[in-house]
Parts: sequence; structure tokens; C-alpha cells
Amino acid sequence: MIMAGEGKHRVWLRKQELDKGLVLMLGGGESSHVGGAAYVTPDGDEDIMEVKGHHDMKVLLPIARGACEKYGVPVMAVGGIHIENASKSDIELLVSNCMELLKCI
Repeated sequence: MIMAGEGKHRVWLRKQELDKGLVLMLGGGESSHVGGAAYVTPDGDEDIMEVKGHHDMKVLLPIARGACEKYGVPVMAVGGIHIENASKSDIELLVSNCMELLKCI
């Protein structure tokens, strides 16, 4: 598991390698949840599933794309990050921390 950030802005990513693909699970903030899923293939196909009212796709899709590009296999990224009554700066910091995770995949 890799982590970035501190306190309520800490995010984490778990990676599970499969025979023909990769599953990434993202969580963090004050509570983790399933807010969406992004599936990306080396051929450029993309599918997303977004839970109504959630914005986790802002980080799940770039993470899935980055991992797919790096490893050349289909990638499913799933998860969610929650901070109660998050401010704009809270969200910006969470997104930034998620992009740090992407560098470490």
C-alpha cells in the first residue's frame, strides 16, 4: 500500500496484480467508500461508473489511465475519499495527494 498526505488529507492506494490486469483500490480522507470505478485498457477503451453525487472520478480515471500506460494492461481503479463538509482547499489537497500516488504506482 502506498500513501500520500497527512491527517484527514491522507490518501492510500492498494494494488492487486492479476494474470491479465491490475486492480487499484483508493481510499482516504476521514472515511473511505465506493464512490466510483474507472476501467481503462491499453487499446484506449474507457468505462466509468460514478455514484450519484460523488466526484471521485476526478482522481480514479487519471490513476487508472496512468497505471494502464505504465504497465500496458487493463486497469480497474475503484474507491472513494470523503471529508465531511470539505472546503475547496481540502478537495484541492486531496486531488494533489492522489496525483502523488500516481507517481508511485
